[in-house]
Amino acid sequence: MAKDKKAPEEDDTSSETETTEADNDTDELDADDTPQRTAKADAFWEKVGVEPVEIALPKGVGLTLRAYRMSDAVEDGEEEPEAEADEDEKPVKADKKDKAKAKDKKKDDEDDEEIDDSEESETDSDDEADEKDSDEEPEAAEPEEIPIFLTLNGKLPLFESAEALVEFVKSGAPTDLEAIDTWDELVKGIKVDYVVPAEDDSYELDLVVKNLRGGHDSWDPELMIGAGELARDLGYALRLPTVMSTLAVGSPLDGLDNHLRSVVDGGLKAMFAKRKIRKIGTQQTALAWRGIVNKINETVDWRN
Repeated sequence: MAKDKKAPEEDDTSSETETTEADNDTDELDADDTPQRTAKADAFWEKVGVEPVEIALPKGVGLTLRAYRMSDAVEDGEEEPEAEADEDEKPVKADKKDKAKAKDKKKDDEDDEEIDDSEESETDSDDEADEKDSDEEPEAAEPEEIPIFLTLNGKLPLFESAEALVEFVKSGAPTDLEAIDTWDELVKGIKVDYVVPAEDDSYELDLVVKNLRGGHDSWDPELMIGAGELARDLGYALRLPTVMSTLAVGSPLDGLDNHLRSVVDGGLKAMFAKRKIRKIGTQQTALAWRGIVNKINETVDWRN
């Protein structure tokens, strides 16, 4: 009688290998899902002189567009028309009686005029100088580089997806960014795949206050410097006087920004900058930045 054959044992090694390969494939898909900035996107944004920007706020993360242009290239300075003279208002000729009265009055006043002649000459010379100064046109302000965003009616639309941003750009909405010279070219050529912000154009305003409250040793210079740059740009573009004054040249936050830049640059200046930073009040600085973030938050129009 033949012995029963032993059933072959299942190979656990093959199943483990298949599971590992599946996990690797999933990881690769996750990595591929992250938008990558392509060479075509770089060329497009460089051509139109605009960049996509990603802004993280306490309420969420959104996309917008930002450009830098010289102020005289985007502001339309229309001159006011000169007032036209009324043809009906013509000089009236004096009659002989009026001329005689004027002649007698002139003769009676000659003595007084001689007495006051010296004083009047001085006064006349002063009046002529003042009139000359008033006739001189004030010097026009020199053009400066200004930021322009995809703002609309004093609001900052932030888009949760690249698709929503592209749809808005192509919708014909009267955004402030259409004042740039390459707007038509941007509308025609923009693609969803192009809307990938560069690393330097991603800002985390939602982390600023938390970072400041962590104490001087935890302060992130690059985070703070980037937040300051964006806040200044938005303060100007959205006409936010509180934000502009809080970050103005000579303000405490401006001084902090200078110290942080010295820390990033390194060297001997970095050592002195760190000492100065430790003297800055943590709570006061955090409150100032909280006010900035809140003001910017109030202007945001979230778009899905």
